[in-house]
Amino acid sequence: MPSLFEKINTLISANLHGLVDKALEANSVKVLDEYIRQAERNLEELEESAATVGGTTRTLKRKYEEFAAMAEKLDRDIDTLLMSGKDDLASAAQSDLNTKQQLAQEYYEQWQEQEKQYQTLLTMRTQLESRLTAIRQEREHLRALIELAEAKKVTTKTVKSLDGLASTGDQEIRSMSEAIRARIDREDAKLDMATRNLAQEIDQAVRQGDIDRQLQERRERLARQRGGGSGGAEEESGQSRSASDS
Repeated sequence: MPSLFEKINTLISANLHGLVDKALEANSVKVLDEYIRQAERNLEELEESAATVGGTTRTLKRKYEEFAAMAEKLDRDIDTLLMSGKDDLASAAQSDLNTKQQLAQEYYEQWQEQEKQYQTLLTMRTQLESRLTAIRQEREHLRALIELAEAKKVTTKTVKSLDGLASTGDQEIRSMSEAIRARIDREDAKLDMATRNLAQEIDQAVRQGDIDRQLQERRERLARQRGGGSGGAEEESGQSRSASDS
């Protein structure tokens, strides 16, 4: 059976012009109604999946932050133990630190992978909602067009496609068919724009996260350097006093 992703992609990539032409050929909006039913069912399933993946993403992020915090504390404690001469405890703490760091890294990688899947689901939901809105709107316009064609007793051959409608001498029907095509084209353009904007926002958020991480690493390095410089100055001062006493 097709996966949820495959079914959603099929619905998103559906040719709206083709659906409208099929409806006109059948002289009925049933083909559009079937698309709407499938889209609504899959949209509901997609939202449930997104909620599940989103929840897992938050759990993994929390676990990563917990283990990262424990590892950071252990790292400080090891320095304290070494300075106190408690080498055995420092060794045990170092072993524990290695385990905590490994677990934190594993949770981080899982979190990032789930985040990608979550963003993919949100993007697909946006695309499918846009398609569904467009087809609902065009269903009403198409129903009016079919009724008009029936009222004017347009032949079955003429009603085979929008191109056939546009080629008739009836200006009112031609205008309506062209209006439907124009609206579908606009919806396709809006969908492409929304997808590109969302992708750009995701990329920007990822890049900002990298920048924040780099700045934090720089802050920590500078803090260590300042701490080391202060200690070196105190040691040098102590040596000078000893030389003076001698």
